[in-house]
Amino acid sequence: MQAIVVRDREAGLAGLSLTDLPDPHAAQNDVIVRVHAAGFTPGELTWAGTWTDRAGRDRTPSVPGHEVSGVVTELGWGTTGLTVGQRVFGLADWNRNGTLAEYVAIEARNLAPLPSGVDHAVAAGAVISGLTAWQALFDHAHLRAGQTVLIHGAAGGVGSIAVQLAREVGSRVIGTGRGADRDRALGLGVEEFVDLESDRLEDAGEADVVLDVIGSDILKRSIPLVRAGGTLVTTIEPPTLQPENGRAIFFVVEADRSRLIELAQRLRDGRLTSNVGAVRTLAQAADAFGPDAPRVSGKTIIQVTEGW
Repeated sequence: MQAIVVRDREAGLAGLSLTDLPDPHAAQNDVIVRVHAAGFTPGELTWAGTWTDRAGRDRTPSVPGHEVSGVVTELGWGTTGLTVGQRVFGLADWNRNGTLAEYVAIEARNLAPLPSGVDHAVAAGAVISGLTAWQALFDHAHLRAGQTVLIHGAAGGVGSIAVQLAREVGSRVIGTGRGADRDRALGLGVEEFVDLESDRLEDAGEADVVLDVIGSDILKRSIPLVRAGGTLVTTIEPPTLQPENGRAIFFVVEADRSRLIELAQRLRDGRLTSNVGAVRTLAQAADAFGPDAPRVSGKTIIQVTEGW
């Protein structure tokens, strides 16, 4: 099969290349997925799991990418709950070869059925962003109707889905981002927008929940905005400070079939949109993520296979 691989940790994004690799093997409880669309997070080239297996052994050349939408072509021994020919989407394991390839081996439990009315590119674009938004708002911060949530990067991949989910449960949403993102954020349902380039974040007021996907100075400045009894959730780095009479937590997104099913239903019904900014072929993937790639508003998805 053809795949995008990385061999040199020091080369970063410039080290991505298209090459031929053996087809993956379906281990126990695995499925083989014919990849139709895949997502890639540039930051994953700094993750230990990209370069080593769970025992810490070098596994290069490795295939990056962890978001996938495609069709099951093979079942490993003992695999249940999915069938050959079924449309699926989900999250590949951090320590195994990923989804920027024609085929990928994934534990069946990390995949969910994909309704026929949902495009593969749309589904792939909702995996990490959707699971992160859901787990942050509801599993960690326990957001509920009537509360106020401050969402950083409200027009981005995670932020845009978080805005939609928060609005669905009846929460008031304050969004932040660059000035160019204002109209998109307001269109998603943000009631108040803070331009981080020209407005004072401190003027946003207090919130019951703060979702941080930026980190650094923005994370530190967000701590005082957490209302008493509230929660700040960040996906970037463990917070060094805690809100007064509140809590701040860091988490890493996890695969969750039940949450994926919930997201798929919303995508199918038109209650949720994923922020796909560009679709490229596998042959274009290295250039799409390379240091000279043009900036894209939204997530870049790699279309590996066309069709159903």
